[in-house]
Amino acid sequence: MNSTPTPTPTPRFDLIGIVTSDLAASLAFYRRLGLEFPPGAEDQPHVEAALPGGLRLAFDTEATVSSFMADWTPPAGAGRIGLAFHCDTAAGVDAVHTALVDAGHKSELAPWDAPWGQRYAVVLDPDGNGVDLFAPLAPGTPAPGTPAE
Repeated sequence: MNSTPTPTPTPRFDLIGIVTSDLAASLAFYRRLGLEFPPGAEDQPHVEAALPGGLRLAFDTEATVSSFMADWTPPAGAGRIGLAFHCDTAAGVDAVHTALVDAGHKSELAPWDAPWGQRYAVVLDPDGNGVDLFAPLAPGTPAPGTPAE
């Protein structure tokens, strides 16, 4: 019997998932960074936001994850995921950092001029995940990984 094997499909990176202790607080934090979530999302067990380039950022409550992984427990300590938001200008990094800290979020790294040519800062989201804020120091300099126009 001669059978042709079924080709294995190539996976496509599509979604970044975060498990959150307080969905409403997480959505409020990420809305301040420009992400859009549907009205009433705070009351859902799973919420997604569309990202540029077709990726999605999803949030699941701890109860949602526990519902299909009975032995799951929330990790202790800082998160193991890092997200970064381009703030257009060095002044934009400072302004976004100040707005988030003024809203009660913890600064992990105050804005500074990094030797790689960016204004850089880190704020912790409600679950302790580091969220980087950055912009090129020289106007018109593309962010790393951004094609020059």
